[in-house]
Amino acid sequence: MNIKLLQIGTSAILTSVVVTSGVGTLFGCQLSAIAYGRASLNAKNTKESENFLVSKKTERKELNIILANNSEEQNRIRLYEKASPAVVAIALDTGHGSGFIVSPDGLVLTNAHVVQDGPKTVAIVLADGRQVLADVLGFASGGLDLAALKIRNQKNLPFLRLASPGSARVGQSVYAIGTPLSLKLQNTLTSGIISRIDTKSGLIQHDAAVNPGNSGGPLLNSSGQVIGVNSAILNDTEIKRFIGLSLAIPTDIVQPFLVAVERGNAEVATQRQKPSNTKEQDLPLNGQVLQAALKKGDRTLPNNSYFHIYAFEGKAGQQVTIEMDSKQIDSHLYLLLPAKETLVGENDDISPKDFNAKLTVTLPENGIYYLLANTFEAGESGSYRLRAMISQK
Repeated sequence: MNIKLLQIGTSAILTSVVVTSGVGTLFGCQLSAIAYGRASLNAKNTKESENFLVSKKTERKELNIILANNSEEQNRIRLYEKASPAVVAIALDTGHGSGFIVSPDGLVLTNAHVVQDGPKTVAIVLADGRQVLADVLGFASGGLDLAALKIRNQKNLPFLRLASPGSARVGQSVYAIGTPLSLKLQNTLTSGIISRIDTKSGLIQHDAAVNPGNSGGPLLNSSGQVIGVNSAILNDTEIKRFIGLSLAIPTDIVQPFLVAVERGNAEVATQRQKPSNTKEQDLPLNGQVLQAALKKGDRTLPNNSYFHIYAFEGKAGQQVTIEMDSKQIDSHLYLLLPAKETLVGENDDISPKDFNAKLTVTLPENGIYYLLANTFEAGESGSYRLRAMISQK
C-alpha cells in the first residue's frame, strides 16, 4: 500500500510534477511573454517618447520661426507706420522724386538731381495727400547728390531722425520708402539688406527694390532711423530688370550737409544751377501783371521752345482765368496739376487773328498748380506779360 501509495503517490507526484511543470511552463511562457511585452512596451514608450520629444522640438522650432517671422512682420508694420508720414513726393513738371522731412518746420532732404533742373519753388505731396509749396534752399557742394528744400508755413510736421554716422553694417536689414514710377504709388515700402559698403565713397549698396521716382527717399534701419538717402540704381540694361543693386548716400555724408543748411553755410549749401525764371515764381491770382522774357538759356520743351514755370495754390471749384500777352512771341499756356500728373488745360491762340493766349478753367481739386508760359515755336524769344485772376462764375 505504501508502495502503491508511494507509486500512486509517486505517480501522482510525477503527474503532479508533469502537470505542475506544464503549468509552470505555461505560466513561464506567459511570464516571458509578459516580460517581453513589458520590455516591448517600454521600448515602444521610449521610442514614442523620443518621437514626442523630437516632435515637440520641431514644433517649438517651427513656433520660434513663426514668432520670429511674426516679429519681423510686426516690426515692418510698426516701422512703416512710424516713418512713412515723414516721407514726401516732390512733383515737378518733368516727373517726380522722393524726399523726407527732417525737422517739424518742414526742412526736406532729397537728391540734387531731383530738383536741380526745376524751378526754385516745387510742389510737395505729403503722405496724407495734402499738396504744399516748398522752396529749394540749396545744393551740396562738390557734386554731392543732395539738396535741401523748405516747406512753406508749416509746423509740427512728422519728421525722421538720422542714425549715428558709421552705424551701417553689411548684412543689416534695411527698408526703403518712396514713390517709384508713378505718383499713384506714393509711399511704397520695400526691404532688403546692406550688401556692401564702398570703402572709398562710403556709398551703401543694398538690395531693397527701388526704381525711378525713389530718388531722394530714405533708407531706414530697423528702428526707423535714416541711414542713407537713396540716390541710384544699377540695372541690367539689356533685359531691363531690377538686379538688386541700389546705392544710398550714408548719414556720414548727409549729416554735415544738413548742419550746413541749418546754419546757412553758403560754401557748402550753394545753388548748383540758378533757375531761369528768378524774379517771379509764384503766380498771384489777383490780376497783378507780371513781366518777363523768354530767351536763350531758358528751359525748353521737347520741341525746343522756351518756357517759364509759375506756381499757385488753388481750390476745387475755383474758376481761374490766365492771360499771356506778347508782341514778340506766339504765346502758349499749359496748366498742370503735378501731383496728379495731369494736364488741366492749355491754350495757344485766342483767335486766328490774335496770337495771345487766354485760358479759363475750373480747378478740379485743392492743390498746387503749375503754369507753363511758353513760346509756341522753337527758338522764339521775347518779352511777355502774364496775369491771373479768380473769375466770377
